[in-house]
Amino acid sequence: MGMGLSLSEVALFGVLAGLTFAAKMVMAAFANIEPVSLMVMLFAVTFGRKAVYPIYVYVLLEFATFGIQLWSINYLYIWLVLALGAWLMREAANPIGWALLSGIFGLLFGALCAPVDFFVGGWGYAFGKWITGIPFDVAHCIGNFVMALLLFAPLRKVLERLYRGMRRVKPVGRSEQSVREEKDSEND
Repeated sequence: MGMGLSLSEVALFGVLAGLTFAAKMVMAAFANIEPVSLMVMLFAVTFGRKAVYPIYVYVLLEFATFGIQLWSINYLYIWLVLALGAWLMREAANPIGWALLSGIFGLLFGALCAPVDFFVGGWGYAFGKWITGIPFDVAHCIGNFVMALLLFAPLRKVLERLYRGMRRVKPVGRSEQSVREEKDSEND
């Protein structure tokens, strides 16, 4: 599968990133309980390498809204860690496995942020920030676990069906041959 995007993918990825950001904002009153982890896992298993597009559109929305802050720098790599974990598990069907992945990611969130904190303030600062953030990581773990347990499987079905159906539609202005060649190259 190439990394080029069709117009419908550009639209889909933009809408999904926007929905992810909006859902996060709606849930902002609940400390560290967010739908972003769930969506990143869904993007990874549904879109493969193309998951970087909705992930980074989401990150750009964060930067545009809140500016580039110390915590937001982590977003440049932290969501890719989760996406890679989800992609490696993409064949898993058991909702418990997805809930565990998401929960563990939430629990490790502070530790995963430590490299940026270390760069800014050294070991003491990074370790202290991680330790004081553990209660938030526990809340993040529980929220992620419950959300993935309840929503991952049904949302995966919907998103995969949507993406499959969208890719079957012949793009406007392209010949049947070029569409067939593109699909053949994606299956290689």
